[in-house]
Amino acid sequence: MSKESNKKKIDIELDNNTIDGVYSNLVVINHSSSEFILDFVIITPGAPKAKVKSRVILTPEHAKRLNFALKENILRFEQSSGEIKIKENKNIPINFGPKGEA
Repeated sequence: MSKESNKKKIDIELDNNTIDGVYSNLVVINHSSSEFILDFVIITPGAPKAKVKSRVILTPEHAKRLNFALKENILRFEQSSGEIKIKENKNIPINFGPKGEA
């Protein structure tokens, strides 16, 4: 039996509330010894506050796997579409609630 036939497939389902996705133009990342917290935020010009649109909590191992997957996918994208240019590098002052560890 080949390795291919031993692999199990995972069915992934998107419900109607999730299928459209959530737009974000900033991510705030915090971590403790046991988890990484990614808060996906939208900042709109003129708005007095930025709003967290989605929060994702990962184990450190899964955060590292996400990092590898992003690097791999960015490399593939740039190979087919050209280098992604970063136009600005602003330090955005963020007031994001109390700091703490879980």
